[in-house]
Amino acid sequence: MSHRPAPLPLAEAQSRLLAFAPDLPIEWREAGQCAGYYLAEPVTARRDQPAAPLSAMDGFALRAADLPGPWDVIGESAAGHPFTGSVATGQAIRISTGAMVPPGADMVLIKEDSAVDGKTLLLTGTPPQPTGRHIRPQAMDFGAGSVILPAGWRIDAAAIGLTIAAGHAHLPVRRAVRLAVIDGGDELALAGTLPEQHQIPASNGPMLAAIAQRLPVQATRIGPVPDRLDALISAFAAAADADVIVTSGGASVGDHDLMRPALAAIGAQLEFWRVGIKPGKPLLVARRGHQIIVGLPGNPASAWVTAFLFLLPLLRATLGAGHALPRTIHVPLATPMGKGGSRMEFLRARWDGASVALDPLQDSGALSPLARANALVVREPGAAPAPVGTPVPVYLTELD
Repeated sequence: MSHRPAPLPLAEAQSRLLAFAPDLPIEWREAGQCAGYYLAEPVTARRDQPAAPLSAMDGFALRAADLPGPWDVIGESAAGHPFTGSVATGQAIRISTGAMVPPGADMVLIKEDSAVDGKTLLLTGTPPQPTGRHIRPQAMDFGAGSVILPAGWRIDAAAIGLTIAAGHAHLPVRRAVRLAVIDGGDELALAGTLPEQHQIPASNGPMLAAIAQRLPVQATRIGPVPDRLDALISAFAAAADADVIVTSGGASVGDHDLMRPALAAIGAQLEFWRVGIKPGKPLLVARRGHQIIVGLPGNPASAWVTAFLFLLPLLRATLGAGHALPRTIHVPLATPMGKGGSRMEFLRARWDGASVALDPLQDSGALSPLARANALVVREPGAAPAPVGTPVPVYLTELD
């Protein structure tokens, strides 16, 4: 009988896995093509934003010391077409939102508080308080030489806009992760075919590839692979160029005992096996050189939960994420939760923005709760029953 090590606590298993994250090379990508990547280096602004004082309102630029007026209107400053002179005592210029405030002016009087008689500007309302209220000062957003985003920052649409505004056309990121997804088991039939009664459709492989491709990942699917040692070794050989291999089903240590002989045959080392969580206890992690092999359980809910808790964090860490692990929030229960068992549990649930309702079906072989769920409720080992309204830790699974 195979020796079964004591299951690792979740935090220890995650920490050990992330320490193995491959160190991928840095490449410079066009900023607009970097959504979903993580910055490999800090980004420093190459210019001031704004580069000069700008008006935040439509109105008139003038000297506050000349209040209450009147003023001679001597020109205009529009966005992209600045006034080329300066404003002297008793003078004003028309100015539009986003236009440069000319030298000499230190106040914008908005249109609603003014009137123009010919070329004479009159104060009809209340001047702004403070007088510079409607002026965006130079470098208000960021200044040249300042770090605008740190290494490890996940690049989204706003970050792309920020970095381009700061003067960058390309950004430093880790190249996309090469991931091989191996789906294994004699019971699996190809997706789209009608399986025999003793078979099930091979759904884990496409599901895991879809989970991974939330991130910059190039996923290759292999399988279904039959429960034979030679077939598993061949699958690993086909994935020799991958940074990360993820397997599910058909090769769990202790079931058919295929994984350890296969790992030995390809020169990989089993780093740890079994984690104290439910579902997902038989998770394993191995290394072959710089390649990481993550073996997930075959039951769909177990594969999905362990992919969320382990595979996604590993991929984020490999891509250089500053924070690779998922975060929990505390949300009140919309349905009661029973007593906890001997392991930390992750219950499929639906969050509506205010509270979270547990799915009535929590079997690890069921896919319909996964499709309905957008959250995982964490139930600690031995937790007391929790009534409706109790705040509980929750992972929002639709967020990265």
